[in-house]
Amino acid sequence: MSRFVTMPSHVLPSSFVAPSLQVSSSPCSWRTRPSPCTSCHLSPSSSSKPLLGSHDYSLLKSLTLSPHAVNSEADSSTRRMKEVKERTWEAFYRAWDSRAAMEMVDTVERLGLSYHFEDEINALLQRFCDWNASEDLFTTALRFRLLRQNGFPTHSDVFGKFMDKNGKFKESLTEDIWGMLSLHEASHLGAKNEEVLAEAKEFTRIHLIQSMPHMEPHFSSHVGRALELPRHLRMVRLEARNYIGEYSRESNPNLAFLELAKLDFDMVQSLHQKELAEIVRWWKQLGLVDKLDFARDRPMECFLWTVGIFPDPRHSSCRIELTKAIAILLVIDDIYDSYGSLDELALFTDAVKRWDLGAMDQLPEYMKICYMALYNTTNDIAYRILKEHGWSVIEDLKRTWMDIFGAFLAEAYCFKGGHVPSLEEYLTNAVTTGGTYMALVHAFFLMGQGVTRENMAMLKPYPNIFSCSGKILRLWDDLGTAREEQERGDNASSIECYKREREMDTVLEDEACRKHIRQMIQSLWVELNGELVASSALPLSIIKAAFNLSRTAQVIYQHGDDNKTSSVEDHVQALLFRPVSSNGHAQITMH
Repeated sequence: MSRFVTMPSHVLPSSFVAPSLQVSSSPCSWRTRPSPCTSCHLSPSSSSKPLLGSHDYSLLKSLTLSPHAVNSEADSSTRRMKEVKERTWEAFYRAWDSRAAMEMVDTVERLGLSYHFEDEINALLQRFCDWNASEDLFTTALRFRLLRQNGFPTHSDVFGKFMDKNGKFKESLTEDIWGMLSLHEASHLGAKNEEVLAEAKEFTRIHLIQSMPHMEPHFSSHVGRALELPRHLRMVRLEARNYIGEYSRESNPNLAFLELAKLDFDMVQSLHQKELAEIVRWWKQLGLVDKLDFARDRPMECFLWTVGIFPDPRHSSCRIELTKAIAILLVIDDIYDSYGSLDELALFTDAVKRWDLGAMDQLPEYMKICYMALYNTTNDIAYRILKEHGWSVIEDLKRTWMDIFGAFLAEAYCFKGGHVPSLEEYLTNAVTTGGTYMALVHAFFLMGQGVTRENMAMLKPYPNIFSCSGKILRLWDDLGTAREEQERGDNASSIECYKREREMDTVLEDEACRKHIRQMIQSLWVELNGELVASSALPLSIIKAAFNLSRTAQVIYQHGDDNKTSSVEDHVQALLFRPVSSNGHAQITMH
C-alpha cells in the first residue's frame, strides 16, 4: 500500500500549537438531552466511559519520558527480526508448488507480514494468474480470493467446472470440507451480477452448518468463525492478532513465519503506542476539552479508527494526522448535536464555508476555539501533504469540512422540526455527517500513493466507493447505537426511518427492521466488491482504505448490536496494550 520500504523507526512530531482563547459560560441549548456519546459516526462506541484508563495513560507517559529504554528494547527486537526474516526467504525461493505457494501467501497476509515481502508476494501473484486453472476446489477458490483481494484480474467463471448441467454446485463437493470452506471465503468477494458467487455463498453456508456437528471441535470452531465473519470482512490488525494464536496451534506451522509475526506484532504495537502518545500530547496542547467541557475526550478511540483504516505500519503519519481530524470532528458533532442553538449553528456553518479567520468574529466564544482548532489543524495537514508529496490540497480538504458542516446544519433543522426523513434521504446526508468523505479524502492525500491530477478530479463529486463505505459505516453505527439514541429521543437513524416508512412499531418488527439493515450492509459489500473488479484510476491504496474503513465500522459498533461479540475495549487492549508475547495467544472474538 505504501511506496516506502521500511517501517519507520520513530514518529514524526507535530508542531501544532493551539491558540489561547477565553471561553464564556455555556449558552442555553435548544436540545435538552445530554451527549455522553451521540451517533457520531467516525466515532467511539456508545459507551460513555473513556477507553484510555489511568494505567494506559501511565504507559503513554512512560513512552514520552523514557525514550532511551524503549529504543533500546526496539533495537534488540529489530535485530532479532532481521535474523528471523533472513530464514523466511527460503520459503519464497522454494515456492514452486502452486498450492503450497498460495497457502504460504495466504498465511503471510493473515499474519500481518505482507508489507515485509511485497515484491515476493506480487511476483507469486503474477505467477498465480498464469497457472492452469485445473486445480481442485480448495486451490481454485484460494487462487481466486488471493488475486481479487490484491487487485489482480479475476473472473468467477473459474468455478463453472464445479457446477452441474442445471447451474448448481455439485453435491459431491460437500465431502470436501476444506474446499467448501475455501469457496465460502471466496464467495464473499463476489460483485454485482456474479450469480455463481452468490450461489456459492448460500450453498457453502447451508452445507457447512449441517456438517459442523460432525467436525472435530477445533475445526468446528474455525468454521463457525468463518460463517459468522468471513475473512474478507475482518479488521486487518485484529485478524493478525488472532491468527498468530491460531497458526501456532496448527500441526506444522512455519516456525520462522510464526516467530517473525510475534516479533512484528509487538513492534507494531510499540509503534502504535508512540503514535498514540504523540496524539495525546497534541490533544492536550490543543485544549479543546479543557475549554469545552461538554465535548468528548476520546483521542485513543479515534486512533483505533485509523489503525483500522491504515493497517500498514509504514503509514504512521497518516494515522496521526487523520486521528487529529476525527477527534475534532467529534467535538463539532457535539456542538451540533447537543449544545449550539440553531442561530449559532447557522453562523458556525457560514464561517466554515467562508474559511477565513475574519469569519470567526461573528461566532460565540465557545465556537471560536473549535473553529481555530479546525482551521489550524487542516492547514497543518495540508502543509504536511505539500511538503511530503508535492500536492497543494487545502481546497480539497476544506471542501470536505464545508460539506460536513452543511449536512450537520440540515440534520439540526430536521431534528428541530421533528421531521423523520426517508431512508434514502437520511443515508445520503448521513454519509457526509458520518465523516467518511472527509476521512477518505484526507487518506487519499496523506498516503500520496498514485495521486495524479486525473484521479484528483475523481474526488469531485465523491466516488461511489466512498459512498458505499460511508453507508456501511452509518448502518453499523445505527445498529450499534439506535436503542440508546431512541431512549434519548433521537429518531434520526436508519432503523427509525425504515420503521416509519413501513409503519412498524412492535418489538418483533424492530428485529425485522434490524435484519433488513444487515441485509442492506451485505448488499453494499457486494457493490463495494465491484471496485475490485472494475478498472479504476483510483490507486489500490485508497480502494483498500475504503474497504478497511467498512471493516473497522463493524468492529467499533457491532457489540452494541450483539453483546456476545467482543467490546471495543477488548479490541483496544489486544491491539494497543497487550503484547502477543506476554499472555500466549488470546483470542479476540470478531463476529
